[in-house]
Amino acid sequence: MTTPTTSRDPNFLENLLFGTTFDQVPSLIPGVVLASVVVLVAAALAELINNALGYDGLVSFILVAIVLGMVIRNTVGLKDMFAPGVAFTLKKVLRLGIILLGIRLSILDVLEIGGFGIPIVVGAVLTGLLVATAATRWLGLSDRLGTLIAIGTGICGATAIVATAPGIGAKDEEVAYAVANITIFGIAAMFLYPFLGDVIFGGDVTQVGLFLGTSIHETAQVAGAGLIYDQSFDITTSPSGADIAVVAKLVRNVLMVAAIPAITYLYARRRDHSRAGAAHRTELRRLFPVFILGFVVMAGVRSIGDAAVDSGGQAFGIFGEAAWGDLTHGIRTWAEYTLATAMAGVGLGTSVSQLKGLGFKPFVVGIAAALAVGVASVGLVSLFGPLISV
Repeated sequence: MTTPTTSRDPNFLENLLFGTTFDQVPSLIPGVVLASVVVLVAAALAELINNALGYDGLVSFILVAIVLGMVIRNTVGLKDMFAPGVAFTLKKVLRLGIILLGIRLSILDVLEIGGFGIPIVVGAVLTGLLVATAATRWLGLSDRLGTLIAIGTGICGATAIVATAPGIGAKDEEVAYAVANITIFGIAAMFLYPFLGDVIFGGDVTQVGLFLGTSIHETAQVAGAGLIYDQSFDITTSPSGADIAVVAKLVRNVLMVAAIPAITYLYARRRDHSRAGAAHRTELRRLFPVFILGFVVMAGVRSIGDAAVDSGGQAFGIFGEAAWGDLTHGIRTWAEYTLATAMAGVGLGTSVSQLKGLGFKPFVVGIAAALAVGVASVGLVSLFGPLISV
């Protein structure tokens, strides 16, 4: 007689690396391989299109990867065997790419962009919260749904929605509506804002990056928009538009630690659900996006290595100027392709049929909040963006 195996939750190391137990890691392989193949095919297609049009870099392979992933998902479909790996690319692979992206910046760049980005981020977040809340009440929707759309639009997309839902007692369908809303407008912004931002800010890389990082919902969508902008407009400066966009988005992510408990408390106080707020506070430690620390560490590594090479020595006593340049360039390239794999995962994970259930009224709230955040971002970036000199 065999003893049935029992499933267990992943330990700290397993969760940090894979989000699942070590014995389940093989189940991630098909989805990761599929996303990687989509990236390779997208790169080849983008090159063919650009060569045919006679403009190098006109069509971003990141954009092609997202569209190709969506076509696959919504035509032939995504079999169950690929689902765990695709989810893995959207979480762990994305975060690894953002951590590696830190090598493209010095720690001073991070501090300057992050510091001046704070008032832009706070202004855009507050605008999203206020407009979504007002639109929800005007349309007679539940405060719970309005709160979820507001915090998803203003702070961190689906992550913020899922983290806030237990504290305000949101229903499953309200969570699903809010996530669908964020997905629709986030993907639309990811495709449109890189080109709109270039027109509005006259090709100023810093201001376009800040606009993308403060106006688009999800971290994956921000990274994708930044890479689309860099590739479409052949941005080779350091920091690039993607670098600046990601730093601005990470500032928004950090706000989750304070904003979500505060919003939960205010909702609980208004609705007199004191237990919900207390229960949610115990999960506060889980809200901090740890990968942000990895990004900062990589920027610190870059700064220390550059300082040693600039003074005529070797980076970390090992790498000469040429070797250090090759290493940082290699990491930059891996960061881009790692993020590209995550972007393919975005496309493969987007089901149009699942988004059709979004009702008209939540759609109005979502578009009102998204447009308000976009307008606020343009105004605030125009005001504070010129102060940043990176």
